[in-house]
Parts: sequence; C-alpha cells; structure tokens
Amino acid sequence: MTELADEPPSVSAPAGSSTLTIDQILQLNGLGIGDDAIIAKIESDNAIFDLSTDQMIDLRQKGLSSAVVAAMLKTKQNLKPVLSLDSPDPAVDHAPGLYALMGSGPTAKMERMNFTVSSQAKTGGIFGYALTGGLASASVKVAIQNETAPIHTGPNPRFFFFFEDVSKAASTNTWASGANTFVNSPAEFTLIELMQKDGRREARVGSLNIAGAKTGVMDKDRIAFRSNEIRPGVFEVNPDRPLETGEYGFIFSLGAGGTNGAMTARIFDFSVEGGGKKK
Repeated sequence: MTELADEPPSVSAPAGSSTLTIDQILQLNGLGIGDDAIIAKIESDNAIFDLSTDQMIDLRQKGLSSAVVAAMLKTKQNLKPVLSLDSPDPAVDHAPGLYALMGSGPTAKMERMNFTVSSQAKTGGIFGYALTGGLASASVKVAIQNETAPIHTGPNPRFFFFFEDVSKAASTNTWASGANTFVNSPAEFTLIELMQKDGRREARVGSLNIAGAKTGVMDKDRIAFRSNEIRPGVFEVNPDRPLETGEYGFIFSLGAGGTNGAMTARIFDFSVEGGGKKK
C-alpha cells in the first residue's frame, strides 16, 4: 500500500487564511465531529485537494467516509479557471471574445475588442434608384458611432477568437446570434472596410433594385482572411493581404428587414495605421 507521507496532497487556499490540511481533516474525523461539519469546513475554506487513487484508498482506510473524500474532490472540480484578458499566449485561457494581438516580444499583449451593434439601416443612391424606376441599384447600409475605432493596429494585424463554453452565461452576450444560437467559428464572420462619413462609419450590407432586395455583405466588399484553429475553440485569424490605412470590422449577425431600421449588424471594429494611403 502506498503511504501518504511520500506523496503529500496538493492544497491551496485563499490568501490570508490558514490552509486546511489533510491531517486536520483526519483529526476532526477522529474527534467524531461528523461528516456534515467536516464537509462544511472543506467547502467554506475553499481548500483544493489533488488526491491520487492511492491517497483516496489510504484516507478510507484511516476512517474518512466516502462522503468526505468526495467533498475533497469536488472542491477541485468546482474551481473556476482564472481567465486572462491580455496574455499574448493563445494557450492561456481567455474570457470568450475576439482579441487583437498588440505589440511584440516581451511587451506583447492581447486586447479584447468590444462589439458595436447597429440597428439603423439607410439607403445610398436612392435618387438614381427612383429616377430609373429601380433599374439602378440602391445600397443598404448600417452605421456605427464615431469616426474611428478604439483598437488601432498595423497593416498586418493578428486576431484570436476564443469560443470556449459559448453556451454559458459568461459568453452569451458576445457570441449570441439570436434564436438561442451561438457563433462558434470565424467562418461566420465577414471582414469589411468601413466608410467614414459625418462623424460615423458605415458598412454596406445589401442592395435594392427592381429585381428585389439582397441582404448581406456583397462579395466585392469582403476582405479575405485565413483562419487556423490552434486548439479546440481557439482560432488565429490573419487578413490575406496587408490592409491599407482606414477603418475595418468583423461583422456578423445580420438580420433582414429592408430599409426601415430593422436590419441589425454586430461589428468588432478596428483601425489600421501605417498601411499606406488608398489610391
């Protein structure tokens, strides 16, 4: 039989509190405190015990009940992982969301990008559309506030999508796409350039002509990008080409509705600097 003394259990506890040890649990049990009180002590102290199979057998032989041993295991099982918001290492657990990798070397960090929701739809080229009786197309656009994004990158930005546990409450707001469904791949996004106009930015998300209305980003407005799943639920995304100076965004969750303001677009926006001017 394996002796516990050669393999002490790993125990952790909150800073500033005394660590509940396995010897103390055995002592409480030897005094006849009772399982309910011992389990309550384990849970209130948030002690984490990393028990091997041999250690569990030894504890049972020393008189601990199955309920107490199970309580010791549950504290580790219920421990919530610490999620990073800025670690540059995609192997580190991050809160679900879209991140831009900023800087390089020892100063590199990830910056979480907040999405902007637009529910305002408008039309462009409506005069030509009306003048030609619908033969000329009118563009359907959504607008988001401010002329520039808070995230600024270079012409070759790197992005990381973290989709872990997207069905849980912590990530519902980020990846919800309506009707109790969730986005779970960068393939559901479109990278587009945003047009600056009158203190806001606009994205063309459809067209309207005599043949009817089309909803969604037009192929000619899409910017191709590469997506690589580096571990389950985590993707690295890179544009296929260097981006010119300007405003851009990853867009998803487009809802149909025409030009009456019912169309919705969710955009993770960013600004590119040092990419050269458009010709």
